[in-house]
Amino acid sequence: MMATLLTDYTLQNVLLGAVLIGVISGVLGSFAVLRRQSLLGDTLSHAALPGVCIGFMLAGARDLGSIMGGALVTAVAAALMTVAITRHTRLKMDAALAATLSLGFALGVVLLTWIQSRGGAAQAGLDSFLFGQAAATTRADLYPMMALVGISLLGVVLLWKPLKVMTFDPTFAAVVGLPVHRLEALLTAMIALAVVTGLQMVGVVLMTAMVIAPGAAARQWCGSLMGMVLLSALLGALAGVVGGLGSALAPGLST
Repeated sequence: MMATLLTDYTLQNVLLGAVLIGVISGVLGSFAVLRRQSLLGDTLSHAALPGVCIGFMLAGARDLGSIMGGALVTAVAAALMTVAITRHTRLKMDAALAATLSLGFALGVVLLTWIQSRGGAAQAGLDSFLFGQAAATTRADLYPMMALVGISLLGVVLLWKPLKVMTFDPTFAAVVGLPVHRLEALLTAMIALAVVTGLQMVGVVLMTAMVIAPGAAARQWCGSLMGMVLLSALLGALAGVVGGLGSALAPGLST
C-alpha cells in the first residue's frame, strides 16, 4: 500500500513541498530561536495575510505569483515596523512583535472578510491560506518554492560566519566591523521568504510551528550551531513527510 501511495502524483507534490518547507524553516528558524525571537515567525506569517488579500485584489484572481508577492511585501514591512518600534520607543522586541502580529492579522482578517462578502468565484479557496491546503500543491507550484529555498540556503552558506557571530554576540560583531543591522534585516527577509514559501501548503497559523518547533527541538540535543541547524532541517523535513503520509493513510485526516 505504501509503494502505491508513493507513486501518487498529488502525494509526491505534497511530500516534496513539505520537505522543502521543513528544511528551510528548520535552518532559518534555528537562528530565530537562538536570538530569542521565536515570535518572529509568528509575526511574519500573520502579517503575510493582508499581503495575500492585497495580491488577490490587484490581480483580480487567485494568481499565486501576485499573492506570494503581496505576502512577501507585507511580511517584510511588518519586520521593518518591528525594528522601527524597538529603536524609537521603549518597547522591547517581544512587545513590538506582538503588536505587529496583532495589527497585521487583524488587517488581514478584515480584508479577507471584505473580499468574501463581495462574492464571485474568483475568491474561492482564498481562505485556505489561513490553514493551508497541501493537497492543492501542483508541480508548477514547486518550482518557485525550490528557487526561494535555494536562494535562502545559499545566503546562509555565504554568510555563515557573520550570522554565527551576530547570533551569539551582536556587540562583538559590531566591534569587529560587521554590519549587524544589515545582517539582521537580511536574516529577517530570508525568514519572511521561508514563511511566504510555506503559506499555500501550511497556512498562516501553522507556519509559525514550522519556523520555530524544529529549531526548538534541535536545541535540546545539540551543542553547536552547525549540528543544531542540520538536525533542525532534518526534523522539519521529517515532520512534513510524516504529516503528508499520515494524511494519505487516513482519508479525511488533515495534513
